Amino acid sequence: MQLNGSQIVLECLKEQGVDTIFGYPGGSILNIYDELYKQSDDFLHIRTSHEQGAAHAADGYARSTGKVGVCFATSGPGATNLVTGIATAYMDSVPMVAITCNVNLPLLGKDTFQEADIAGITMPITKHGYIVKDVRELADTLRKAFKIASTGRPGPVIVDITKDVTAKSCEFKKIKKVADKSAIKTYTDDNINVTIKMLKAAKRPFIYVGGGAIISGASKEVLEFAEKFDCPVCDTLMGKGAFDGTHPLYTGMIGMHGTKASNYGVSECDLLVTLGARFSDRVTGNTKTFASKAKILQIDIDAAEINKNIRTSYSIVGDLKEVLSEINAKLDQMDHTEWKEKINGYKEKFPLSYQTDKLTCPYIIETLYKLTQGDAIISTDVGQHQMWTAQYYKFRKPRTFLTSGGLGTMGYGLGACIGAKVGNPDKVCVNITGDGCFRMNMQELATASGYGLPIVEIIINNRVLGMVRQWQTLFYEKHYSQTVFEDKVDYCMVAKALGCEAVRITKKEEVEPALKKALGSKVPVVLDCVIEEDDKVFPMVPAGASISEAFDASDIEGEK
Repeated sequence: MQLNGSQIVLECLKEQGVDTIFGYPGGSILNIYDELYKQSDDFLHIRTSHEQGAAHAADGYARSTGKVGVCFATSGPGATNLVTGIATAYMDSVPMVAITCNVNLPLLGKDTFQEADIAGITMPITKHGYIVKDVRELADTLRKAFKIASTGRPGPVIVDITKDVTAKSCEFKKIKKVADKSAIKTYTDDNINVTIKMLKAAKRPFIYVGGGAIISGASKEVLEFAEKFDCPVCDTLMGKGAFDGTHPLYTGMIGMHGTKASNYGVSECDLLVTLGARFSDRVTGNTKTFASKAKILQIDIDAAEINKNIRTSYSIVGDLKEVLSEINAKLDQMDHTEWKEKINGYKEKFPLSYQTDKLTCPYIIETLYKLTQGDAIISTDVGQHQMWTAQYYKFRKPRTFLTSGGLGTMGYGLGACIGAKVGNPDKVCVNITGDGCFRMNMQELATASGYGLPIVEIIINNRVLGMVRQWQTLFYEKHYSQTVFEDKVDYCMVAKALGCEAVRITKKEEVEPALKKALGSKVPVVLDCVIEEDDKVFPMVPAGASISEAFDASDIEGEK
């Protein structure tokens, strides 16, 4: 049948099972939006307040559902406004297809009004990028884009289409999407057998779980492996929820703001089993001393991550769910009671703690957990509140924690929360942000209110850029350069002006009633939680130091 380019785009989205799009219209993409108008019964389109919000929403939708997120933008500034969201998705391996439209083909490369080489601009931050200049290539290009975005190590793909292609017609043949079974097994039985020998030889093993465990859907296998191996488990920021945060084997997050139990345990173990993690600098600290007493076994789907940051003793390249299934089938029940007792001693001696005589972010997060019992999707922005959330909210299930781990994108959380709510309408969705991050994309509250999305936005308001100030306090002689907000912005008034309910919290006793009301609301609610400006996230490892050098407030007091 003969279809024009705009019709082909939407037909290909239907083939891929897409029914939700986040975007913002403009001149070059107008043909597609006109066709979307005609097919509005087939798609839910969420028009965000800014294209960056659309990218973050598509990201949050993808992370929380496991589907490919889709966003639309027009040419020039519309497309470039997606860049930060695309980079965020790339760093955290999130499947996304960004569809942009450019100027007409004869006008490309002539500095035409609202022209930008978005495929070139995003080349370093996408798995692949396409410029479609021929309508006959459009369908196959879109199909390839979705396959690339969702297979192997996932990531964003951009498809830029010239405007004339969206108007021209060609023959289109529908195809039925089938499960991709073409993946080649990248490991052997010998790899599994060598791994089993390493596991059996270990006396002080530790399991380190990253975001790959969530992407591969391996949570069940990770749990079975940890219990069979009888081994302590730590996780990364991206791995939160892959392993139950209430399980007795769980020791907390590892790294710069990880628990002392995890950091000390990994520093003393003789085998570190790395599951779907890439040895980020925020995890390893000084790479020369990281897990220096241990053999390192790494299992990851991306061969490029093997020996990139840390030299391994042995590695398996493959899908974590499949690899662990084979390991679990061959691994006998093991017993590491003595080692576990030592790690439990660290957990008892060095628990996470905070001041209980005042309103703090950890108290707010613990109260949120108590009210939700972990049955919520939590997004965050980046900074102190992000680390407190990772420390004090017990994530029990995968795809319940959405945060920018690799790029560290301030302004990510609200869009991601909107995407999560759209993809999971029956779930409680909460974004925890700082006042600095809230300013980045607070206009997306208008998106939430406009579409009647009952999300909860918790602002941890200390009137400073908290994490930067913490570093200035500890390492820059309290030179608070440009980190204090001395303006008169009223976040509750902003929230109400954007169509949301808002409550200001200044005392501990106000937290639970406000949270209960917000969680039960049918409209978006903003909670402006005013805390002290000098609260700090502990434990902490100085940049470049060994993770065994983690310190907290008591260590600082002891030095005085």
